[in-house]
Formats: sequence, structure tokens, C-alpha cells
Amino acid sequence: MNPSLELQLKTLPSEPGVYRYYDKNDQLLYVGKAKNLKKRVLSYFNKTLSGYRTRIMVGKINRLETTIVNSEYDALLLENNLIKEHQPFYNVMLKDDKTYPWICIKNEDFPRIFLTRTKIKDGSEYYGPYAKVRPAKILLDTIKHIYKLRTCNLNLAPAKIEEGKYKVCLEYHIKNCEGPCEGLESQEDYDEKIDAIRGIIKGDFRKAKEYLVNQMMKYATNLQFESAQIIKERLDALEDYQAKNTVVNPSIDDVDVFGMTSDETAAYVNFFKIRNGNIIQSFTTEIKKILEETDEEIMEQALVEIRQKFDSDSKEVLLPFHLGIEIPNVKLIVPKVGDKKRIVELSEKNAKEYRLEKLKQVQIVDPERHTNRIMAEMQKLLRMPVEPRHIEGFDNSNIQGTNPVSACVVFKDGKPSKADYRIFHPKTVEGPNDFATMEEVIYRRYKRMLDEGENLPQLIVIDGGKGQLSSAVKSLRLLGLYGKITIIGIAKRLEELFFPEDSIPLYLDKKSETLKILQRVRDEAHRFGVKHHRTRRKNSTIKSELEEIPGVGGKTIELLLSKLKSVKRIKESSLETLEEILGKSKAKIVYEFFNNK
Repeated sequence: MNPSLELQLKTLPSEPGVYRYYDKNDQLLYVGKAKNLKKRVLSYFNKTLSGYRTRIMVGKINRLETTIVNSEYDALLLENNLIKEHQPFYNVMLKDDKTYPWICIKNEDFPRIFLTRTKIKDGSEYYGPYAKVRPAKILLDTIKHIYKLRTCNLNLAPAKIEEGKYKVCLEYHIKNCEGPCEGLESQEDYDEKIDAIRGIIKGDFRKAKEYLVNQMMKYATNLQFESAQIIKERLDALEDYQAKNTVVNPSIDDVDVFGMTSDETAAYVNFFKIRNGNIIQSFTTEIKKILEETDEEIMEQALVEIRQKFDSDSKEVLLPFHLGIEIPNVKLIVPKVGDKKRIVELSEKNAKEYRLEKLKQVQIVDPERHTNRIMAEMQKLLRMPVEPRHIEGFDNSNIQGTNPVSACVVFKDGKPSKADYRIFHPKTVEGPNDFATMEEVIYRRYKRMLDEGENLPQLIVIDGGKGQLSSAVKSLRLLGLYGKITIIGIAKRLEELFFPEDSIPLYLDKKSETLKILQRVRDEAHRFGVKHHRTRRKNSTIKSELEEIPGVGGKTIELLLSKLKSVKRIKESSLETLEEILGKSKAKIVYEFFNNK
């Protein structure tokens, strides 16, 4: 270790702040925040680090810098700004270089309203950004359907209108504009519409409804029923839009909601901005894990950065789990019941759906990365020392002990390797005894693999519960393999996973890819075993009928079946055909046996 770095570590302050690691070329490696700088930084150097990438990074550290701040939240803000500015190699980032659209209310007389991706500091109002263009367009279309707004870029200053400088255009004649350019609409009336539109964009529909109801009543009082009906249709359109966007109790106002799901390689964070029970912003992003970051660490960073991105100043934030930070003047709430709990669950659902969509894309574009992720997930969930790149599954098939077979299927990197499938015919077991059959087959399979020096699997999957699993474990103990290969049983009824010497089964999420692979191994072993069991049963039935022919032995039967394939064709064959296969004497016996019958 660099002597100056060693000295720095001894003199670190026990204050909240930000630390920065640099390599020997003075390249910034990592920016982190801490409640206690001394404890956090020393934790990288005073313990055995589990993560491979973390160990690599620590090996490169040549010097460090620290900045003390007043609180952990201030440290989080500074960390976030430094990461965005310098983009260190070992930091997670919301990798999102898109320019999102905003709804702009232009700073001008008789303001225009339109979508833009560029914010100009000219006093105009900008609402957004919108993570997707479509919801913003639907909102704008709804507004334009309800209100007649100008779309031209004329300078409608009062003096120019008074001069009679402009004439109404086609938009006026097709009733999309009220003609403010000729003074046919007052600035006061236009501003009243703009005020109601601001409310709609913010999720508050009260002013808009009040404006439309007043318009409708005015027309109805003046017996202008056609105009009143048009306003009623616009009011219906507004209520329809509100109904589609109201997801919780309207009393839930000015709230930010975060949901998250994660796996070994990435976290997926969803954000809702709620106003008057309406989702007015929705955004989901993927954040790659670099140094085995926890969900809490990623959520802290995402919370700050996403709220900055969407200009949110909500005083209440709903979360799926507790964080270790406090934000001044903001309540961080983990709801347990009610509407707030449901909206957090909806946010989590959106994060999960986004993850599934991304994984499907990765499976197509980068199948190797997809496989690596699944293998890492299986290793973690099944508590394995290594990834299960080679899996073998076993299943027994018989009917009341007759024609028993045991199937062994092989999966490599999560996919069937059919060339390696094997069928076993039990030799030492009589009658229907699944436990004894499993014990024999497991012993034979791995005794042979050991004798021939073949690569053993990392995972064995037994179709069945504790009984079959215990029988398989006996054989592994005899071979000295118990503890060297992970072995589990999977029961069909509740998809329970059983581990040796553990009475409590493991239940995986029904949508878990690990469970899906284990189910596929189990089902493939069952299919393969049943197929061979049926073939064996059919062949035994055929042979038993041919064995009734006096003077005909096993070799003659096999010769007939190899040439003619079935008993039916043997029965229907002419004497000449049989003579060509068996010779005159044997052919005569077979022909007379079936024809005399």
C-alpha cells in the first residue's frame, strides 16, 4: 500500500461526507458517500472483500480525497453530482442520455401550448419531462379537443391586434381557434382556459371542469343547445381522461412513489409522480450493479437523481423499504396498508414488468449474458458453492413394478443436452420400489462417471420428495460425493424444493427463472422416462405374443422384428416373404402358427 494512503487512512474524520478513490495515474475510480467517513473507508481495507470487482478496485487505489458535509443527505447530493460530472468507472449510474419531451406553455400573449425537447430560459412554463412521448401527446390531444387554442406563431401583442395587422386563418373557420388575432377572443377569456389547462397538466381537474360547466350552462341559458352539447362532449372527454389516469384516492396529492426489483446484475427502479390521485409522471430505468451494491444504496442514489430529473419538490415519498438517510423537509414513508401501499405495489409491478421486457431483449441480443445471469441467480437461490452449469435430473417410470426404467437427463448452461441423456433398467430391484430404484440408479450413474474420469455435474435434481432424495443421498455418500455435488428434490404438488438434512422445503417465486429451469429438468426427465417405459412395455407385449410360437427363440423373434417391424406385418406376410428372412423350416412354423389361428 502507498505510504501516503496508509497515513490518510489513519487520519480519516468520523464525519458524514464523500470519499473519492484515485489510481496511480490520478484517474478517478470511485465516488462514495458515508455517514461516518472513517468507518466506511476503512471497511474497504480492513476486511476480506467478497466481491471480485471490489477487490480489483481496491487493488488499484493509490490515493483518496474526502469532503466533509453537514449530513448524510448532503453527502448523497454531492456524491450524485460528482458521479454525473466525472462518471467514475466503478460507480453505478442511471445511464440515460435521452432528451425527454416537455409540455411548454409559451411566455407570450395568448400562449401557445406544445411539446418540446429543448428548454429555453425565456420565462415559459415547462411541465415534465415525460419518459414516453405517447402519454404527453394523448394529454395534449385531450387539451386541444376540449379548448380552442391558437397554433400560429404570430406576435399577438395588444397594439398589433388593435392595428388590425392580422386576419383569421383556416383554423378559425374550422372552429379550432377563437380568433384572438382579430380581437374575437379576449386575453382574459384565453387566460382562464390556460389556467384550467395548467391544472389538467398538474393532475388537478377542478378548474377545468368548473370552466366547462359554466360554459355549458351559459349556452343552455341562451338556448344555444348545439353549443351546449359540444361543451358537454368536451366535459365527457375530460372526465374519461381523468378516469383513465386516476389510480388511487384523489386525496393522495403531491406524492412521489418509488418501486424496485433487482437481480444479481442490475436493479430496476420505477418512479411515479402522483397529483390528486393521478399519475402525471411515470419513469422506469435499469441500473447496472458494479460493486455488489445493495438495493438500499441504489435506491438512495436513484431517489435523488430521478427527483432532480423530474424537478420534483414533493414533501412525501412512498418507498417499498426503509432507507438509511433523511431528507430535510421530506417524509420518507413505507406504507403497510391502504391506497398508499397499493400504489407502491403498482410501482413495483411496473419495475418487474420492465425487467422482464429487458431480459427478453437480452436473451435475443446477448444470449451469453442472459445465461450468465441465470446461472448466477441459481447459485444464489439454491445456496450452491458454484454455478450449476451442468445439471442432471432423474425420474423413475413403471406400472406396478413392470417394465421399470429410470431416466437421466442432462442440462448444460440451462439447456437440454440430449446427446447425454441416459436410460437405466434397474437390475437389483424387484417390484414397485421407487426408493431402492433411485438408490441403485444414482450409484450406477456416478460410479461409472468416476471410473471413466468424466466431469461430474454441479447439481442433481431428483423428481420427488424427501424419500427419493434420501435414497439418492445414500448412494452419493457411498461414492464419497456427498457434499461435493449439490442435490435437491422437487415435489410436483406445491413445487417444493427439498435439501438433504433440512426438514423445511424452499419455495421459490412462481415466476423465478431458477424454478422454471428446475421444472423443465424435472418434466424432461419424466417425459424421457415415460417414453422409454412405453416403448419397453410395447416391445414386451410384442415379444410375449411371438414367444408363444413353438420352436421359435429370441434370435428368430429379433430377426423378424428387425425386418418386418411389427407383429401385424409378420401375421400378414406370405410364406415366401418369411422364407427369405428365416429359411423354409422356421418360416413354415411361423406362417402355420398365425394362419391356423
